[in-house]
Amino acid sequence: AMANAEEEADTKENGTGEEDPDTTNTEAGEGETEEDPEAGTIDFDYLKTLNEDIYAWIPVPGTIIDYPILQHPSDDTYYLHHNLDGPYGYPGCIYTEKLNAKDFTDPNTVIYGHNMKAGTMFAALHKFEDGSFFEENREVTVYLPDKTLHYKIFAAYVYDDRHLLYSFDFSDKDVYASYLKSIYDIRDMSANIDKEMEVTEEDKIISLVTCMAGEANAEKRLLVQAVLEE
Repeated sequence: AMANAEEEADTKENGTGEEDPDTTNTEAGEGETEEDPEAGTIDFDYLKTLNEDIYAWIPVPGTIIDYPILQHPSDDTYYLHHNLDGPYGYPGCIYTEKLNAKDFTDPNTVIYGHNMKAGTMFAALHKFEDGSFFEENREVTVYLPDKTLHYKIFAAYVYDDRHLLYSFDFSDKDVYASYLKSIYDIRDMSANIDKEMEVTEEDKIISLVTCMAGEANAEKRLLVQAVLEE
């Protein structure tokens, strides 16, 4: 139902709630060029004046994904239905839940965003369902106020809608190891998984999660997963 509601909402509100990330981007990202994607290019002091729940920024290569990441201190679903500057509605925000630390030190940091029909928020993750796009766009950067983290995408596939952090105790190395193995064991021909990359329970990953379009896929999610590179 979530997928359909957000698609309908997006059709109605297309162009209303969507200005925020872009205006934020132009104002906050002054001097941010593709050649110079290192720490200091994101003005977190300014972003905090817009919304104190902003704590990171994520651009995804080959897509228009270039957004702040938020985490609400008490309500995990808040940014599913609230925009950057507070109003209720779509497109919401890119967000994590408080089960995840805000410094990306957890084994698996799960980042959510809506699959907006207009192509905004995490809709562009669906590009990674294409094998050649997956091969050509692998590096993801996460900017934090005090550091810049570099990740490499190793998997993009359709999964069920279980809540990853409730379903798997990633702090348990055995659970985490078998979870990672289960990704590499996926036999779905439509899944893009780099079998040559070794990701182990000693690694830290991010999981970017969005909905699949259409009523038939209401229980499904697209996952794009990347591993922190030392």
